[in-house]
Amino acid sequence: MANLLIKFLKSETGAITVDWVVLTAAIIGLGMIVLMPIAYTADSSAEKIGDQIGEMELGYTSSR
Repeated sequence: MANLLIKFLKSETGAITVDWVVLTAAIIGLGMIVLMPIAYTADSSAEKIGDQIGEMELGYTSSR
């Protein structure tokens, strides 16, 4: 039983999987950090455009 435990602790077959999981999580985290300001800016710009469209007069108006 002790030999199995020692063999398991020395095994490195899953190490590359852990490396890839950590690397992928880091890339996703950095992507989220970068995209947060862009998403906020796009949201506020869309809100301003919506407000401007909402203030426009509808229908035919006599401008003469």
